[in-house]
Amino acid sequence: MKQPIKTMEDFSTFVGLSRPTVSKYFNDPNSVRKKTREIIEAAVKQSGFRPNIFAVNLNRRRTNILGLIVPNSTDPFYMALTRRIEGIAEQSGYLAFVLSSDGKPELEERAIETFKSMNVAGAIIGPLGVQSHHEKLARLGESIPLIYIDSPLDATSPFVGTNNRQSFKLIVDYLTRSGDQPCYFGMTLVNSNALERREGYVEAMQNLNLEPRFVVHEANANWEFEKFAFDATAQILRDGGFPTKTVLCANDRIAYGVLAAAFQAGLKVGRGEGYDLRVAGHDDQPLSRYMCPPLTTVAQNYNEIGRLAIKLLFDKLGESDGTKSELPADQRILLNGEIMLRRSA
Repeated sequence: MKQPIKTMEDFSTFVGLSRPTVSKYFNDPNSVRKKTREIIEAAVKQSGFRPNIFAVNLNRRRTNILGLIVPNSTDPFYMALTRRIEGIAEQSGYLAFVLSSDGKPELEERAIETFKSMNVAGAIIGPLGVQSHHEKLARLGESIPLIYIDSPLDATSPFVGTNNRQSFKLIVDYLTRSGDQPCYFGMTLVNSNALERREGYVEAMQNLNLEPRFVVHEANANWEFEKFAFDATAQILRDGGFPTKTVLCANDRIAYGVLAAAFQAGLKVGRGEGYDLRVAGHDDQPLSRYMCPPLTTVAQNYNEIGRLAIKLLFDKLGESDGTKSELPADQRILLNGEIMLRRSA
């Protein structure tokens, strides 16, 4: 080899086969004859050539790349969900290309445009909700299959997530039966979960003929949940404390900030006599069991959310494994939460 092999044309010349034959091999090695495959594989080993996967996919009618947009790549829930989806995609011969909108509409829009330019086969999206560019997502959905996760974009699009009404009924019932009624510490308005979870709390309290009680705070639409909750709790405690001695947080990361501020203020958090405050969350983030005290919360099943989301996507791509019985006709799946009883409440 006198010249470095950089393109498919270079490799075709090197191996002595036509460009279409070489492309056919890289698209599907089993699509060429065994002898041809052996020649190409020997040449690949000798030259070290690897085709540009994005260039290869752009020439396909349908690519083997799946898009995945998450609203925050550092959130432990989305990290776990991403790993699950990537693993299933890889097993099925697909590459999951992950982008984060970082809670910003302009980054979500850029991710959408990137996926269009990459000619992805389909996409799984955790949308920003109200802040999302609905028209751009609708146009993307006209060209490729889209599945939404965690937070629904609207009332009709294919979606897999947690049944917030069921999960909040579960935790409100427990907290009410086991101690003081819970006041609600809401999350910042980063997506529709902020509203759905508040509504789930209100509904659960009204079903018990109790008046909903809310923690008053100033919230900005960002993902710094721990800092936001810590600062707000510190101020609340300086002003006299929470409305009740039980605080139900919209998510675990809010609860982390509450726990840290309560500790700094010298409050003892836990259940039973001798404690000043009970704190509960929602999501069952990986760190929740290691908090001090360990956090009582409601678990979202991220493994099932990931599995069912990609199953829905494969079904739309015509690659269903044949087990359609668990997929509803409206392609909207709400999974029930499971309460995790620990020492914080």
